[in-house]
Amino acid sequence: MIKQFNLCIVIPCYNEEKRLDKQQMLSFLEVHKNVFLCFVNDGSSDNTLEVLDTLKIDYPNNIAVISSPENVGKAEAVRTGITYCNKNLEFNKIAYLDADLATTLEECYEISELISGEVIFAFGSRLKKIDTNIQRKKSRFLIGRVIATFISKQLKLGVYDTQCGCKIFDSKLSKSIFNEKFISKWLFDVELFHRIIKIYSQEKMTKICREVPLKSWIDYDDSKVKMIYFFKLWLDLYHIQKYYK
Repeated sequence: MIKQFNLCIVIPCYNEEKRLDKQQMLSFLEVHKNVFLCFVNDGSSDNTLEVLDTLKIDYPNNIAVISSPENVGKAEAVRTGITYCNKNLEFNKIAYLDADLATTLEECYEISELISGEVIFAFGSRLKKIDTNIQRKKSRFLIGRVIATFISKQLKLGVYDTQCGCKIFDSKLSKSIFNEKFISKWLFDVELFHRIIKIYSQEKMTKICREVPLKSWIDYDDSKVKMIYFFKLWLDLYHIQKYYK
């Protein structure tokens, strides 16, 4: 008999041996036994796979480790994990998070509680407020705001932060929007919005989506997205707009 999970969380990992917080993950599963963690080793050249395998030993029924022989990029790694969960597990909601847990597992779980009834998609937003702990490098923040403005105009939606690495979907929606490969390795989040709009229309987005300001988000030094990508992403955005127009 297949166990029913409340939430599955897919975590793509590329050379994350030193950043994986094993204790935080195990402590989370100790409290949330209705959560399943699906790690996707994206062709890492360090000992990431070995670290993930040791995690699975402690919680074999709540952890899966998928390993790709070569690096395919975050978009395909996330899609691989979500496709695996859709084919092999029973669950109510599914999310993806960055391996550094800049958004914590606990906060991801809290946001997932918003998925109910008409709301089928919720995502974190790195909106700095007086009562939040959002730590972003000034350069990345400024570049991020420029990119976010253009993305919002492309989507024709008032979205503050499409690129935050914490997104949660109900199980039915995940089967509809992750069945095809993405155009961009890093801007696939934008494509997800386009795919949801295509299914439900722009008018319904305000009813079925929730953008949630995060309580905490920490920008770690060794981000996998290099600054040089700032120049390439405009081409990706162009191709995305052309494809989904």
